[in-house]
Amino acid sequence: MKQVSLFENDQNRPLASRVRPQRLDDFVGQKHLLDKGKVLREMIEHDRLSSMIFWGPPGVGKTTLAKIIANQTQSKFIDFSAVTSGIKDIRNVMKEAEEYRQLGERTILFIDEIHRFNKAQQDAFLPYVENGSITLIGATTENPSFEVNSALLSRCKVFVLQQLTSSEIVELLKQAIVNPNGYGDQKIQIEDRTLLAIAEFSNGDARIALNTLEMAALNGKKQNGSIKISKEALTQLINRKSLLYDKKGEEHYNIISALHKSMRNSDVNAAIYWLSRMLEAGEDPLYIARRLVRFASEDIGLADSRALEIAISVFQACQFIGMPECSVHLTQAVIYLSLAPKSNSAYLAYMKAKKDALNSINEPVPLHIRNAPTKLMKDLNYGKGYQYAHDAEEKLTTMQTMPDSLIGHEYYHPTTQGSESRFKKRLEEISEWHKRNRKS
Repeated sequence: MKQVSLFENDQNRPLASRVRPQRLDDFVGQKHLLDKGKVLREMIEHDRLSSMIFWGPPGVGKTTLAKIIANQTQSKFIDFSAVTSGIKDIRNVMKEAEEYRQLGERTILFIDEIHRFNKAQQDAFLPYVENGSITLIGATTENPSFEVNSALLSRCKVFVLQQLTSSEIVELLKQAIVNPNGYGDQKIQIEDRTLLAIAEFSNGDARIALNTLEMAALNGKKQNGSIKISKEALTQLINRKSLLYDKKGEEHYNIISALHKSMRNSDVNAAIYWLSRMLEAGEDPLYIARRLVRFASEDIGLADSRALEIAISVFQACQFIGMPECSVHLTQAVIYLSLAPKSNSAYLAYMKAKKDALNSINEPVPLHIRNAPTKLMKDLNYGKGYQYAHDAEEKLTTMQTMPDSLIGHEYYHPTTQGSESRFKKRLEEISEWHKRNRKS
């Protein structure tokens, strides 16, 4: 039995720890999983647990939910951190879990940040999950499809936990104020609009919200045995909103995808918003600039050749001056690219040609368009029959330049968008010339 220190005081624990719910009915959020009749609630209430992965942003209750499951199913709960544990720790815990199993007691092993374990560490759990020594609950903020081994993932049910809404955060804060382990024995005066300000600042993270409330209470105005928390005083604590963004995680790719697709859809305001989300969260401006250069050819191409020039100029500007000054250059580029006419014909042309190239990798270059820098090559008929287009009046010849097996294959199909209509007209003229001259 754990001995309690004379100096240990429950009130010294953080508010988020003190008010952590112990029952499923007190849990806030995740109604799509925990409402009556929903799959996870049914599994818990009927004690039909399997190993599972909780995937969701920080502060949505992954650890809390795991502990509630252990309490409600009367299981031994072992909290395991992927940050501080190694293979030796895993084996020791697994040995302990196996001993509990032989005594008829189930063990729930909760692994926080399971994505931080390497392949060998994750593989170490497999035999114990398979033989029932443990029920594994992993928590991750990263997409488990990429971060959890397929062998382990196939043995787990994945539940996606959603970011808490502002109204759910307000509900949680109100619970903390009346909770005996929170501020139930104190009189906290706080307006709903102030609670909403905390909720909006927390960005769906319950831990941030509770920590902010705790800090506000510590700095609140004390009078007549109560603590008054004003919105004005709160603004000193929350002068900058936390942004959900991990430059190496999934959200990084989600937001750059949102920028790309907003520009493609010509939604200039959405594009500017996603750009600012990335920059204000600390994204490398050169990474964004490189993506804009790609976009200029992939989604605009010859519909507006100026798009690529502007994107490259902005990339250079970002190299020259960096943040925060280059934010206006990136905004200029995003606006231009969003409003420019769109064409993906260059992208599609390459993808079609790529397919043919891979399937005809050994197709020889026709002799007449090979270079002949040596006498031997000339003797072997390299370059024989070559027709120099500049010598022709219309700068066109009937010379074959495609491999025999690909004659007639077409890759570039220009649109009528913007300047590309000129390329479409020119391509049609060339095609008609070849038809006339083949007949003659």
